[in-house]
Amino acid sequence: MYEFLVFGQAVTLLEVVAVLTGLVSVWLTLRLDVLTWPLGIVSVGCYAFVFASAKLYADAALQIAFVVTGLYGWQQWRRARSVTSDLLPVEASESGEWIASITTSAIGILAIGWLLAHLTDSPAPFADASVFVLSLMATLLQALRRINGWWFWIVVDVISLPLYWSRALYLTAMLYLVFLGLSIAGLKAWRSRVVAAQS
Repeated sequence: MYEFLVFGQAVTLLEVVAVLTGLVSVWLTLRLDVLTWPLGIVSVGCYAFVFASAKLYADAALQIAFVVTGLYGWQQWRRARSVTSDLLPVEASESGEWIASITTSAIGILAIGWLLAHLTDSPAPFADASVFVLSLMATLLQALRRINGWWFWIVVDVISLPLYWSRALYLTAMLYLVFLGLSIAGLKAWRSRVVAAQS
């Protein structure tokens, strides 16, 4: 696979494409633009190969799951867009939804982390599992336009940065630092829309 240097570190062309399309996709999510979903699908398709080559198996499998959830989110946002010409509405989760999403995530992390630790040569099974499970939950909540999805993305970003750096995916690690800033901005932007809708 073709490699070149970025900031003195070797990166592949595939990783660069994944980073750029992923960055634009997250920025479009903040703006509630439906194009976030097809761009995101391109990004995760590239990342499936990048993560597999870095032995981050749960992250590689996650990209395939992202394609499915991306298609679901695309359909949900397109349907909502056909109903209103205004900005897509967002909602805060009820306490029951919070409890269910956190409990489901914890069980998923323990189960997948155990499988990775016992069935693969993953160098960071529970960190890898955490990114897998929390990213799926965040994407589902994002598809439903729930504000708390941004909290899940913030945790994913915090875990991903050192994980990807440790696997020599330096450009991707830096991307997750940018994602962290965008996730915080997204949380604020979506919250302000809820407040504006309630006033």
